Amino acid sequence: MNNSSLTPKGGIVLEQYRRVVVLWQSYKIISTADLDKYLDSFRILFAFHSGKIENEEITYHDTREIFENGRVVSYTGSPRALFEQRNQKLCYEVLKEKIVKKEPLSIDLVKEIHRVLTGGTYDERRYIENEERPGEFKKHDYITGVHEVGSAVEDVENDLNELIAEVNEYKGNDVLKVATYLHAKFEYIHPFADGNGRVGRTLMNYYLMTHAHPPLIIYNEDKNIYYECLQKYDEAEELNPLYEFLVYETEKTWKKALALADGIKLERKCLSDYTKGMWDK
Repeated sequence: MNNSSLTPKGGIVLEQYRRVVVLWQSYKIISTADLDKYLDSFRILFAFHSGKIENEEITYHDTREIFENGRVVSYTGSPRALFEQRNQKLCYEVLKEKIVKKEPLSIDLVKEIHRVLTGGTYDERRYIENEERPGEFKKHDYITGVHEVGSAVEDVENDLNELIAEVNEYKGNDVLKVATYLHAKFEYIHPFADGNGRVGRTLMNYYLMTHAHPPLIIYNEDKNIYYECLQKYDEAEELNPLYEFLVYETEKTWKKALALADGIKLERKCLSDYTKGMWDK
């Protein structure tokens, strides 16, 4: 991650981020058709990167084929990778009406997102030996992260209820800071046997969109920084590193859309850039 959004003293400059928020709000989304229109390419890229972060077998081509055609031709990879990306598409379809209606976060919503995103993807040990199921909270403790984070099985529902109530009660304007807290705390609780990252990133964007803020992509190429930021929250409850990272990712996500809205054509190399000096002696 570059430091284009940071001041010399480490403070964060939100001017570009605010311009992205204004752009998103200018779309005046009031229907699922509006959401489809403005998230046409975003939803494919989000699904690709969110899946790729945790599964290296996922490709952009396969993800796009699933979203646009509902199938992948001549696929020879893992069936799980296809299930995961098919589920990403299905999850968007399930959530878009709820986003437009601005339905608040709830335990039922979290479970539904998990059920849709992880259907058909649990491995044999979790599904058969541990009797874990998509859409159900974990039945066993799973050590995760350097500091072995995660709520105990008996505490998951209560911890998640407290988080949801806390977030739903917030009435201020710092929507991205709240979304950052929601994501960090959700990953710390780690309520499910599998799929917590995909669910957490989807929940974060759900919250942003239901509060008139643009969704964002956490890019696969930035995942090491992403994990470091989550670890800082786990270690010392430092939220600002993740917050600054999400500001950066939001600006990155909407850079092209913002340029188009400003009438700026992004420069590409021309033929002379590739042929210059080829035959010079």
